[in-house]
Amino acid sequence: MRSEFRRRHGSRSIINAAVLMGTLVVAFGFLSTVPMVAQNADLQERLAAAKQAAAENQQNLHHYQWTETARLTINGNQRPPRQNLCHYGPDGQVVKVPIGPTPEQSAGGRLKQRIAENKKAELKEYMQNVSTTLAMYVPPDPQRMQQAFQSGNVALSRDNGAVILVFTNYAEPGDRMTLAFDTSEKKITALNIETYMGTAKDKVALQVQMGTLPDGTSYPEQTVLNASAKGLTVTTTNSNYQKL
Repeated sequence: MRSEFRRRHGSRSIINAAVLMGTLVVAFGFLSTVPMVAQNADLQERLAAAKQAAAENQQNLHHYQWTETARLTINGNQRPPRQNLCHYGPDGQVVKVPIGPTPEQSAGGRLKQRIAENKKAELKEYMQNVSTTLAMYVPPDPQRMQQAFQSGNVALSRDNGAVILVFTNYAEPGDRMTLAFDTSEKKITALNIETYMGTAKDKVALQVQMGTLPDGTSYPEQTVLNASAKGLTVTTTNSNYQKL
């Protein structure tokens, strides 16, 4: 009798313990998801604000023309600055019209001049490819931002009151774009991009410092581009914004 009693009640105790353990696992699992849900909601809210600011700001910039001054340094040797008068065309792409002094012609014999001209042509083509690549990041594209979020490729942090959004695999596999967003002013204040040209070995890094026009529109005041594979640094300053 006693053995039968112990067997029945012992089995019941094991079942009750198992039920209790399962309940605790479910409870702890639920509690652990609460911070994740809250964090995800916070990320969605900040991302939505950044996307809206980027879209509105980009629309405002289409009504301006400005002067672009580019200073090129190759392997430590600084080239004369070049200037363009810029505005957005009907297709949404930036139209650049050269202004200022014409670049000097290469000195020396025909062979030396031909070599110098070939190098200039190669550099011009490379810079055009760089501009095409970076146009995928500057200004930030709200659609790409949303796609990165849906793929789980956006992280949120804070730095001195600013919201920091870090996008990975944003426009190219393995790239990285860090966006600083001022929540009080509702504007993007800085961008850092790490990407590449063609292959991962040809790395390109871009730092963008944003400025603000009198009407509140943000613009890339200064950009510093480093193409380490080419030993090339380009510092670009945008100024003299005027409404069309």
